[in-house]
Amino acid sequence: MAQEQFKISPDLEKERNKCTFKTLELTQLLDGGAEKYNERKSREDFFLSDPELKSKVPLEYLSHKEKYEEAVRKACLLFRKVIQLQNEGKGGMDNFREVLGGQLGSAILPDGNPITLHYVMFIPTLMGQGTIEQQAEWIQKAWNCDIIGTYAQTELGHGTFIRGLETVAKYDPKTEEFVLHSPTLTAYKWWPGGLGHSANYAVVVAQLYTQGKCHGIHPFVVQLRDEETHEPLPGIKIGEIGCKLGMNSTNNGYLGFDNVRIPRNYMLMKNSQVLPDGTYVKSPSSKLTYGTMIFVRVVLVQDAATYLKKASIIATRYSAIRHQSQIKPE
Repeated sequence: MAQEQFKISPDLEKERNKCTFKTLELTQLLDGGAEKYNERKSREDFFLSDPELKSKVPLEYLSHKEKYEEAVRKACLLFRKVIQLQNEGKGGMDNFREVLGGQLGSAILPDGNPITLHYVMFIPTLMGQGTIEQQAEWIQKAWNCDIIGTYAQTELGHGTFIRGLETVAKYDPKTEEFVLHSPTLTAYKWWPGGLGHSANYAVVVAQLYTQGKCHGIHPFVVQLRDEETHEPLPGIKIGEIGCKLGMNSTNNGYLGFDNVRIPRNYMLMKNSQVLPDGTYVKSPSSKLTYGTMIFVRVVLVQDAATYLKKASIIATRYSAIRHQSQIKPE
């Protein structure tokens, strides 16, 4: 009986037999050739055959807290397996893309990955917005997961209107520090993935003030939680935003600042700089600050295409087997 439950529907088999081309050839073409096809199949088997990456209890039966804990367990195992592939000489960005995006990632973590923004936004921002010295300071720590970061831009009152962000970073030349502050409730960062419990650092986008003048939004690296105890640092108001309609394992959070001080070199200064005396050195283009968001928008389009492929296949298969009215035996 168990074997019969997994038999292919005769209606689906009939439709497949009508195919006028070799499906394997088309699949290999879409994958970029036979070699890429074999790599993908091998990679899928490596991850999907691992019993530890399967949930013992269906997600719909778990509490909100349990969903997050299960997602953290799977995410840690996923990235250990990615590192294993790299150590075996089978690495490459394809592994990260599939694990973080809408392919393997969505198959194993259908309700979201709480560490995705660490790799997709935090590290790329360090690479794209930091100086050589800042990259040397932060990227190795982030890549080894000695620190876990997120990208805190969106605020409760400001989503797509980025120029209107209210979080401020005022430079104090006496101590060579920036003072981050959330002047209103709507200035609270709202929605960053991984912020709720996972991240202990963030790239925070704030309005830069120095020498009494606002110079618009700039990115800053900010420590949020103690690296040993994981407790929020003084002046950091942080937590999770709670249940959502979907992606409840992503661990979206909120973040507010009560006059939190960070060193001057925690401002990412590849494009714009603030000198020790507070002098502002303008970027060649203010648009460079948006580099991370442009990159992520491209990733979102790629993932959307993957999800559309999946939806199209599901709809096509369903249309082949759905019967209207009473089922009559042949």
